[in-house]
Amino acid sequence: MTAAKKLVIYLMAEPGTPELAAAAVRGGADIVELGFPFSDPLADGPVIRLAGERALKAGMRTRECLECLARTRELVGPAVPLVPMTYAAILEAYGYDRFNTDARAAGMTSLIVADLPADERQDVKRVQLVAPTSTDERIRLAAEQTDGWLYLVTLTGTTGARTAVSSQLDGLVERARAITGLPLYAGFGISTPEHAAAAAAQADGIVVGSRAIQVADEGGAPALEAYVASLRAALDAL
Repeated sequence: MTAAKKLVIYLMAEPGTPELAAAAVRGGADIVELGFPFSDPLADGPVIRLAGERALKAGMRTRECLECLARTRELVGPAVPLVPMTYAAILEAYGYDRFNTDARAAGMTSLIVADLPADERQDVKRVQLVAPTSTDERIRLAAEQTDGWLYLVTLTGTTGARTAVSSQLDGLVERARAITGLPLYAGFGISTPEHAAAAAAQADGIVVGSRAIQVADEGGAPALEAYVASLRAALDAL
């Protein structure tokens, strides 16, 4: 029997996010990624950018995001990994050590820093990202440094729902598997159950963000739970 494919759901840290995260977990999410809004989010497409702008307007700064993280931990329980996704400038401003201490106290399991290369701040344990443009040497370094799994950015560009899973994913998975035995979770551009199945047929799990945020914006927690359940069903059918 093959291992179950992992489902990671990304949500922007906003006042109502803890309840949305709990709905995602009820729908079958294994891991919840919480985006900390940033004024210049280079990796984010339009949906996540708008969510980040909305969060900033609502007063979500690092301290408020940590409070959101703590409330999310209360609602989802101790077993669900919670992974803040942030940017280096936020950590520089807050203080790396201070952030690690406060985020761990709030319930952080691991961390993603979207714009911090693997060869910088190796003291900051985090999930590393690799892309189709990454060299084998870069993939090897990321695998050596990463915290538990590798995040495969399936395409060159920003986040966002697309019509099909990137054709670059297969080659990236093949190269990564030749280098490491760590779990490989694919993200960027995955939005439908069909996308989920196609990506997870190659990788060990998937990350879904933009479409999850859209569904939550349109229908709230019930719609998000149903959407996540549809992704879960697609993964479990593999």
